[in-house]
Amino acid sequence: MLEYVKTILTKVSFDRRLFEKELRKALNLLMPAEIQEFKDWCYKKFSNNYEPVLDKYFINLAG
Repeated sequence: MLEYVKTILTKVSFDRRLFEKELRKALNLLMPAEIQEFKDWCYKKFSNNYEPVLDKYFINLAG
């Protein structure tokens, strides 16, 4: 599932609204053990454009 949600986020990264929607869905689909790896990947790949969005969803998931 982790690779699937990475693919989806990459494909919708052109649009902030879609990106946020898919990020929210991804967090509901992933197992708790996958969240940290997903968070690291998201910040590495998307922080230039979407850091405020990432912060909004990951700030309460500190782990």
